[in-house]
Amino acid sequence: MAEAPRTLIIETATAACSVALLAGDILLAERHEVVGRGHAERLIPMIAELPGGGRADAILVDVGPGSFTGVRVGLAAARGLAIGWGVPVRGYSSMALLAAAAFAAERDLDRLAVVLEGGHGEVFVQHFTGGPLLETGPLASLVPEAALQELDGRPAVGSGVRRLIALAGELDVRDALPRAADAVLLPPACTELAPRPLYGRAPDAKTLAERGLA
Repeated sequence: MAEAPRTLIIETATAACSVALLAGDILLAERHEVVGRGHAERLIPMIAELPGGGRADAILVDVGPGSFTGVRVGLAAARGLAIGWGVPVRGYSSMALLAAAAFAAERDLDRLAVVLEGGHGEVFVQHFTGGPLLETGPLASLVPEAALQELDGRPAVGSGVRRLIALAGELDVRDALPRAADAVLLPPACTELAPRPLYGRAPDAKTLAERGLA
């Protein structure tokens, strides 16, 4: 019986540098490290450590929101490998990935907020329901005080929850970073984003192409 098509997952939108190789919905291998700002140095070696050097029939990459640099590192690698291998590349959101993992880990959850570290003292916030996974609010970049009000009793998951704890203390939160292997949990509708950055707010710096100069 032929093996299902392979998909390489690239996850670099946060402090985690994470890759996984899937055959259909079966996880073949993964590498996951919390590197902070070291994605550019670790990503390609981590892909090379996967079976077959990570060679796949398609590539799925986190397009954000998250670290501007991390998102760009992942997209650059995904696009380069896609050209070299002659395979398609698609995107997914870090927010949807964290929500899918949280719902899978706690089956009694029916709604939650994903809260990721942003920039300039803000956090990215988006609301979801589970079964099936659906966005129930737009992606927003908010100061922690406003993000706390937006929870409205929802449990929260993500790297930004520590900023909310500093304000309120007793909250139903889970500190977490995206993991590439959890992409197997995403419904197909969440894996069809264009392979370009989803910043969540205006970037601090833009490439020539993003400024319309190339």
